[in-house]
Amino acid sequence: MKKTVFTGSGVAIITPMHTDGSVNYEVLKELIEFQIQNGTDSIITCGTTGESATLSHEEHCQVIQFTIDQVAGRVPVIAGAGSNETAYAIKLSKEAEKIGADALLVVTPYYNKTSQAGLVKHYNMIADSVNIPLIAYNVPSRTGCNIKPETYAQLAKHENIVGAKEANGDISSVAKTLSLCGDSLDIYSGNDDQTAAIMALGGKGIISVLANICPREMHEMAQKILDGDLASGVKMQLSYLKLMDAMFMDVNPIPVKEAMNLMGYACGECRMPLVSMSEEMRGHLKTILAEYQLIH
Repeated sequence: MKKTVFTGSGVAIITPMHTDGSVNYEVLKELIEFQIQNGTDSIITCGTTGESATLSHEEHCQVIQFTIDQVAGRVPVIAGAGSNETAYAIKLSKEAEKIGADALLVVTPYYNKTSQAGLVKHYNMIADSVNIPLIAYNVPSRTGCNIKPETYAQLAKHENIVGAKEANGDISSVAKTLSLCGDSLDIYSGNDDQTAAIMALGGKGIISVLANICPREMHEMAQKILDGDLASGVKMQLSYLKLMDAMFMDVNPIPVKEAMNLMGYACGECRMPLVSMSEEMRGHLKTILAEYQLIH
């Protein structure tokens, strides 16, 4: 039986920026401490929400290194290390391992996509190159590439491929994956609003956008379900559904980064080509944050 990287709520943490667009490490330190003090079970750095697509290779590695150093072993740090070029994904994965990441989050190849056979070879080549666990990230709405349950069953045969962040939106597909893979693959919800459903099927937790602003609440929701109190977990998820939806009123991570700014963290704007929210949308976001007493 493979070792589980984490259970509960892992935050897909944002990357704060200065006004000149450089990474703001002082604020990143604040965000990491905010997460750990509020019970986050894992920190996922340099993912989609962390704007990895706009980070240079040097910045990517520096953010991973800084996060690992600041966390100092208090929770697992999972490093985003995916690419649509297998050779670069291997390079980034090996560097993340050398830096000290506890595990890797590897998104499916995007734009060039590849076949299911290509996915099997891609992930196996990356997993062969490292000695730390790998979590596959399936988000076809962004990549145009979907991992099928039967493909997961093949991937799960590799000792280093231990989990999947599943954001294909298809609960039936997730159920089939869990049925085929059993204990050989841990499934994490990649969508906040599907956390309870996926965990009810046997998922181990959530890799969450909302946890950036509600780390305690997402941890508690996931923990309730892990403790067998599904009804309370479902009730909690439904009570936060409006806020979860608000985090996607514009392209992720624009809304969650703006929410952090409104909450008093100087996280800055997203890098181009992502632009600031309209004033109308920003006003709507402020109203919702106030409803949840996150701002006054």
